[in-house]
Amino acid sequence: MSVISELRMRPAVPRNLTWNPGFTTRLVITMSAMSLLLIGANLATPLYPQLQSQLSLGPMGTTVAFASYVCSLILFLCTVGHWSDHIGRRAALVLAVALSLAGTLVFASADSLTELCLGRGLQGAGVALATGASSAALRELLPSKPQWASRFTLLTSSGGVAVGPLLGGLLALLPGGRHSVFMVQAVLLLLILVPLSLLQARPAIAIASAGERKRALAPRGLGVPVEARPRAVIACMVGFLSFAVFGFVLSLAPGYMAQAFGLHSLPAIGLLAGLPLGVAALTQVFVRGGDRQLPVGLLILGGGVILLAFAAEAEILGLAVFAMILIGVGQGTSFRAAFSRAVDAVETSWHARTVSTIYVVTYLGSAVPVIGLGWAAGVFGLVPSTMTFSVACAVLALGLAIAAKRQLSAEKVRQS
Repeated sequence: MSVISELRMRPAVPRNLTWNPGFTTRLVITMSAMSLLLIGANLATPLYPQLQSQLSLGPMGTTVAFASYVCSLILFLCTVGHWSDHIGRRAALVLAVALSLAGTLVFASADSLTELCLGRGLQGAGVALATGASSAALRELLPSKPQWASRFTLLTSSGGVAVGPLLGGLLALLPGGRHSVFMVQAVLLLLILVPLSLLQARPAIAIASAGERKRALAPRGLGVPVEARPRAVIACMVGFLSFAVFGFVLSLAPGYMAQAFGLHSLPAIGLLAGLPLGVAALTQVFVRGGDRQLPVGLLILGGGVILLAFAAEAEILGLAVFAMILIGVGQGTSFRAAFSRAVDAVETSWHARTVSTIYVVTYLGSAVPVIGLGWAAGVFGLVPSTMTFSVACAVLALGLAIAAKRQLSAEKVRQS
């Protein structure tokens, strides 16, 4: 069945030229596609100080450019997050890669804030379409191992976001600077389109009849089944908090750290910004411990945020690196536990909608607090605004740790 037929929601028709890869290849293609989209969405992180200067953006303009991706991501998660159920996982990923490719090309040639926001918006639309599709595809590839499906989902998201800043800083050293960075990304996106387009796709789980196709793709409300809502609330709040911290690390922190520690190397800035996300990705895959790690991870996350603010104020680079590692460990531990608890409590038919719901709230953390921080930095100064932001994050982390501990205790009592 061709991608065009899938997008038109036509019944499956055998193809003469088809490629039916095995489990491992399908797993690699799915994870690679999602990782590439998220890498591309974060290549600009070490370039923001340079863009700030070239385009006269200021702190507010920088956070608006960053948040335009997040706002687009949230909008499209709410409107197209369920599309892969009807057009198929492969078709949704192909469309997502095409949108991200268009955004990459626009961002590469942008010479104004409006064009930066347009490019970031297209990238956000691509990631939104791929989020539910890739997560559901991994769940379907690993039906008997839902915990590993959740881990792979988190690995691709956190890993892609972590690699993006470092890769962006390294590629920026090539002749052509920013343009070379995004041209490399464009080539990689084109390359992943080839296996995606050729493989034999599995039928969509909810193919609509001819008269119901437009209705099936119409925006629908997000949601979580009643039995999973208490867990989903905690997962949403943990995601909101952790991505507020990551949003700061990926937008204003590069310039803040460069100024505080006298960093001028783009790879070094990218490495520092991507460090907590890389640590978070590794933590989500390799650290064990189950549900009890949720409150512990939140406490580590809150402590890391406070320590980072102190390290920047004291201009102690080594302490800042340690704080970034703590932030990564705390986020990876707490979000994996909260996310897994929420999605493991729902049936397969609810998986894509539940994941989209959690990520809508999670990505709001990268938009609302970060835009507010950018505004505050322009009015009150970056240092006092960052200190206030750090204290607020630490207090929220402590409150969530207490709430999570109480929820776990209540569940244990009900089970006994």
